[in-house]
Amino acid sequence: MTTTTERPAPAPDLYAEAEIRRAVRALMRQPLICRGGALDDELALVRRHRAELTRVFAEGLGYRLIVEPGFARLMKTGLGRDPSRALRRRNGAGFTPRRYALLALTLAALTRTRPQLMVDELVAEVRSAASDAGIDVDLDTHSDRRALHSALVALCDLGILSERDGDLEHWAERHTESLLDVHRDRLAVALAAPLGGCDDADDVVAVASVPSAAGGARVACRRRLAERPVLSVDELTEEQREWWRRNRNREREWFRRVLGLEVELRAEGAVAIDPDGELTDRAFPAGGSARHFALLLLEALVAIARAEHGPALTGTTWARVSASTARQAGDRVFETWRPGFRKAHRDDPDALYAEALEVLADVGLLRRDHGDLLLHAAAARYAPRPELVRSAAGEQRSLFDDDPTIPAGDR
Repeated sequence: MTTTTERPAPAPDLYAEAEIRRAVRALMRQPLICRGGALDDELALVRRHRAELTRVFAEGLGYRLIVEPGFARLMKTGLGRDPSRALRRRNGAGFTPRRYALLALTLAALTRTRPQLMVDELVAEVRSAASDAGIDVDLDTHSDRRALHSALVALCDLGILSERDGDLEHWAERHTESLLDVHRDRLAVALAAPLGGCDDADDVVAVASVPSAAGGARVACRRRLAERPVLSVDELTEEQREWWRRNRNREREWFRRVLGLEVELRAEGAVAIDPDGELTDRAFPAGGSARHFALLLLEALVAIARAEHGPALTGTTWARVSASTARQAGDRVFETWRPGFRKAHRDDPDALYAEALEVLADVGLLRRDHGDLLLHAAAARYAPRPELVRSAAGEQRSLFDDDPTIPAGDR
């Protein structure tokens, strides 16, 4: 009688896993990576691990990956209406509907231009595209010129346009000249959803939000947590809630291995934490007096919610705080910490309060509901316990004294 021993499974290639994870994170952060940009090393990793990355995105998130010699494009599917995920300008402000309209018209115009053209030639094509679409655009007005300029800058940042010569940066104000290159291969993959059957903006959102046929509840739940830092079970369908309940412990390992995220499980859902702080366009907590104020305001709002709903916000996913109560809490926080905020915020507490609410809404910890605020249970995780620190000389020092984002003259 002979016995046989099974060969042990090959050991995982930890180095390859780390490279794949780095490439996944780069594509999730910037779905269009072009050669010659800041992510050249990541593009090389995408090309090296193309087959595995295609499988990971298709099976894990239902996304399609396109890899060409000069770029990689991840075709991500949207999650429906979400005003907090706007395309951002370089100053951090979100695109307005007008800017989106000019961006769409510019993309349409670029499909019929030469590969290289002056910016004024492109402007003429945008006028023509607007006329064909029946959209009233006056590019001689300052507002529409600035909106078009935002669209051009965004397309340059994406790598669809590049400036060969000139001064595009000051085109809106000074009518400067600029020679642009149009990268048609990248233009062809700019849109992630087919728009041929769309008649209005609602159709565009609906088409872009159609889930993958494969994956079902698994893909839907993973997308929500990969694209937003907070997953709330009350936002899931019955099928998705049941799937999440059965598989949530296993999903922690998938998010850690594939995306490098730590998933904290809660009765109300889950929170995705990035230890490296790079896999988001809206970091929180983070530097800057608006985000510092948001964190301090969060502590005050959590205290109010705990007083009404229990120490752990037990039994509710969203705790209501009236608008007046929230604003009173904000005023108290402002008066306590005012010396530490930047000068512009010290002079305009209303703007500071509005920015703080926007920050908290962006990261999924806050909602507005008929004027009141709804606070997510996950907010309790971030509620700080700030302390005033006194220096050796005895004077009171602000929590924000060491904030490197605030110029010394504005403190």
